[in-house]
Amino acid sequence: MNISDILTPERTLADLKCGSKKRTLESISQLLGKQMTEFDDKELFNALITREKLGSTGFGDGIAIPHCRLASCTHVTGALVRLAKAVDFDAIDQLPVDLLFVLLVPLQATDEHLQILATLAGKFGQSEFRERMRKATDADAMYKIAVA
Repeated sequence: MNISDILTPERTLADLKCGSKKRTLESISQLLGKQMTEFDDKELFNALITREKLGSTGFGDGIAIPHCRLASCTHVTGALVRLAKAVDFDAIDQLPVDLLFVLLVPLQATDEHLQILATLAGKFGQSEFRERMRKATDADAMYKIAVA
């Protein structure tokens, strides 16, 4: 799986202004709902929040990978977001999150879901990758770093 298979420049956002985990997920849901007609923003937000209630998707070093399965999702879809200011995401290391990769997956894509999560965790687990994302001048630069 290549990140370029699931991410587009239009779904890469730099310096999104949100003050909380809930507001961040709500804003991302609204943006995706506007860009992609197959997703209802309220359904998407509820699915992401429900997943977060099972355990935070903040895995440390300022990174979160919110993800959910949706009946309306026909293909794996990703969104890359850098926040203007880090927010508390109940991450395992208790550090606030400023980089997120939101992953939307069809209900039946169990193995693919796990493989993509592993790929993303590996990429975001690299300190050089995280640093480049944080220093990127805009969303276009972030996209190019992500798909390189």
